[in-house]
Amino acid sequence: MTTLLIIDMQVGMTWAKADVRNNHHAEATIAKLLSAWRARNSPVVHVRHMSRTTGSPFWPGQSGAEFQPALAPLAHEHVVEKNVPDAFINTGLERWLHARGESAIVVVGVSTNNSVESTARTAGNLGFKTFVVSDGTYAYAKVDFNGTQRSADEVHAMALANLDGEYATVIHSEAALDGV
Repeated sequence: MTTLLIIDMQVGMTWAKADVRNNHHAEATIAKLLSAWRARNSPVVHVRHMSRTTGSPFWPGQSGAEFQPALAPLAHEHVVEKNVPDAFINTGLERWLHARGESAIVVVGVSTNNSVESTARTAGNLGFKTFVVSDGTYAYAKVDFNGTQRSADEVHAMALANLDGEYATVIHSEAALDGV
């Protein structure tokens, strides 16, 4: 079986201005994948970022740290809480996957160039067969190291390019639904 890993789909992620992100259909795509995984009785892991920065919308107890209602975990689904971008660091995720004989993961969530990319890199380095769903992730506009403003689409595309073929296989949601 392949585990669906949903990263940081929290209420606080909905607070950014819509024009600074791409893939506005990502939440619907993630919901469709989540529904398919549940129908197949396949494993689902929900990852939640719990910030260590006072005042962050993801600080424990803040409404921004809660899961988006449409993507909230069911009682039997595993929840991982992290406080760095990588869902494998200090969370027990690797051990949880190995204990269940899981060797493949499908990664969706936010943001493509941050938590998704760092988690997928580690997963690949740890030997998991890793898939990142291009239309089930999104990024935000960002200024690059040289001071050039990059659109959310550019940031997203570069993060996917960084992953594809080396750490993960980047796929579209249809391929994930067909069974990877």
